[in-house]
Amino acid sequence: MSHTSGVAPATLPPFFTSPNGHLMVEGVALSTLAKHHGTPLFVYSKAAILTALGAYQRGLAGRAHQICYAMKANSTLAILQTVVRAGCGLDIVSGGELERALAAGVEPAKIIFSGVGKTRGEMRRALNVGIGCFNVESRSELDVLDEVARSMGLRAPVSVRVNPNVDAKTHPYISTGLKGNKFGIAHEDVVATYRHAASCAGLRVVGIDCHIGSQITQADPYLDAMDRILDLVEAIEAAGVTIGHIDFGGGLGIDYNGDTPPQADELWQRLLHKLDTRGHGDRKIFIEPGRSLVGNAGVCVTEVLYLKPGEHKNFLIVDAAMNDLPRPAMYQAFHQIMPLSPRNEAPTTWDVVGPVCESGDWLGRDRALAVQAGDLLAVLSAGAYCMSMASNYNTRGRAAEILVDGETATVIRARETATDQLRLESLLP
Repeated sequence: MSHTSGVAPATLPPFFTSPNGHLMVEGVALSTLAKHHGTPLFVYSKAAILTALGAYQRGLAGRAHQICYAMKANSTLAILQTVVRAGCGLDIVSGGELERALAAGVEPAKIIFSGVGKTRGEMRRALNVGIGCFNVESRSELDVLDEVARSMGLRAPVSVRVNPNVDAKTHPYISTGLKGNKFGIAHEDVVATYRHAASCAGLRVVGIDCHIGSQITQADPYLDAMDRILDLVEAIEAAGVTIGHIDFGGGLGIDYNGDTPPQADELWQRLLHKLDTRGHGDRKIFIEPGRSLVGNAGVCVTEVLYLKPGEHKNFLIVDAAMNDLPRPAMYQAFHQIMPLSPRNEAPTTWDVVGPVCESGDWLGRDRALAVQAGDLLAVLSAGAYCMSMASNYNTRGRAAEILVDGETATVIRARETATDQLRLESLLP
């Protein structure tokens, strides 16, 4: 049977192989992990994470730079430790992420605090531990941060996030650089905002920030954004405010369904060429990759529970659900789905769905699969925005997670039980 229209032939990410048709991650069979740890189960390749990071490190070699992993993509402690030990800082968006970052052992000076809604309590905690920079997203946030820092006798290091009105050509829910998005300061207001920040006794201007979206698969939006940011840097410095570093954010996409984003090292060679051409080659560069480091490094293994053929649709019911893999329900996102071991049978077209009581609980539409109840499937490219967005909806426990390093598989998150969920709740007397 030919592949369903719109679904590219499944290709395995790096460090995932299928010798004799049996899916493996590095030197470990996924079926063995599922047998020992149950399903749903997230499994990550350490080599895949470090290889993806290595492309950025090569692209920026010889330049003053800091790579800060955007931990919202996957904030499991062992994943954070893996990138921190490889030299990364961390980009956080909440007080909770700050505590995770510190627990993972990152130097506070390598933490960047992003996000549109920082509270005074979060600001105080971040100032107390000495983070490297606050990426500020509004004039009112600047004023609150100034007030909090002055009350502590400190000066907060700040960069202003600029909204350059560049179309990243991605899903509307993950586009962040257009005028209609909630993020950043409008391009035309930036110089005045920097003048104001420089006048605040509790603030210390250290850089400028830009992030235009996520799952970007073309180089042109980055090049356009760089031009606009460099125009602003020149205007801000002409107004008497010095800019130390330029933060170009993250957002580089991965291959979900035949996508062909530029390689990180090739992209950065193009961006650095533009930086040099415009006379800013000596600037320190900050970047905040997330999905592109971990997305293709993870899979979710799920068991087929029931086959439910129908007159108009065939439903394949599995034990993973929208609480484990929220991206399809939230963004109509695509993940390749393939059996761990093949069957020598003609495939049938199925909608792959979970057991949660919502019509939005689906993992894949119109997939050609030869499967029976009890078979195991792998949902590919599930390393980003899956476990970090997982929930307990329907009182479902969050899945276990495994990190594979060669032939060693380590449990990095135990499977959550109902007892774990009830621990913080109390019955009425």
